[in-house]
Amino acid sequence: MSQAKEEGSTTKNTTHEALASEIHGTSDLLSKLPTREGWSEPLVLYKNYWFRPHLAANIMHVQNNFKPRHDDTILALNPKCGTTWMKALAFTITSRFRYDFVNHPLLSHHPQDVVPFIEIPWDGDMTYVERLPSPRLLTTHIPPSLLPSSIASWGCRVVYMCRDPKDTFVSRWHFENRVSREHNISLESAFSMFSEGFSAYGPFWDHCLEYWKKSIANPDKVLFLKYEDMILEPIKYVIRLATFLGAPFSTKEEEDGIPEEVVRLCSFEKLSNLQINQTGEFSRRDNLVLDKSAFFRKGKVGDWVNHMSEEMGRKLDSITEEKLNGSSLVL
Repeated sequence: MSQAKEEGSTTKNTTHEALASEIHGTSDLLSKLPTREGWSEPLVLYKNYWFRPHLAANIMHVQNNFKPRHDDTILALNPKCGTTWMKALAFTITSRFRYDFVNHPLLSHHPQDVVPFIEIPWDGDMTYVERLPSPRLLTTHIPPSLLPSSIASWGCRVVYMCRDPKDTFVSRWHFENRVSREHNISLESAFSMFSEGFSAYGPFWDHCLEYWKKSIANPDKVLFLKYEDMILEPIKYVIRLATFLGAPFSTKEEEDGIPEEVVRLCSFEKLSNLQINQTGEFSRRDNLVLDKSAFFRKGKVGDWVNHMSEEMGRKLDSITEEKLNGSSLVL
């Protein structure tokens, strides 16, 4: 055997050994974490946040292995706060010089496909994002305290979008019952758990507050947006988002209505009616089935009134006010 082959074999063996060691260490740590019966499956408490066990393991892997780059852009959102929409918008803005609006990738690909998650592997491959060319556009639900600290030191751009917790909760409840085929949960039970901060990637308020504080401390690198504001004035915020992403619209583009084209292409009405987003599945794992259509429900502001009582709404508003007290953040 040649020296090159020997070195290649040694490197491969070392990688497998390191992975095996990491898996063993992660499994050992997971087994020691507090566990509680969740919405559709048990959740574990890892550093003050609740996660599905396999996602907690993935986050540990990210903490140990993710290598940020100075030109990375990370879209960070709590689940059900407009992730699919933000992926579509950011992808369309940053790639608009490569694609026209007639033959755009979003017309043939689900928005969840065009911007990968850091902690949710593509077809089970946790190394996928490392092989992507720069500049990378990535997504995460991970709170900043659990992201590698090197992300801040490398100067990556981070876009965070939050949403009224009442609408977030209702959307989350519908989504959980849609993807879980065996363990549907009642609205009342889910509300009780969400209200006490018990939901995947929760507590909800802690997640928002962490990113809010980061945006206050470093506004040039962390852009904090609200779903309701973007729904109300989408063109204004698409222009602001493009500037933050380092791809501002030129005067001519604005005169030609390109921001409006971006908003139109990425609208709920447009994307939800495409065949690619109506049929098919992303994955099946145990009793969970991720239908592509599950990522498009209503996207309406204030839809919570059609599902929750006024008393529940007042309770969640009161909790939100208490949790955000003194932060200057208002949801």
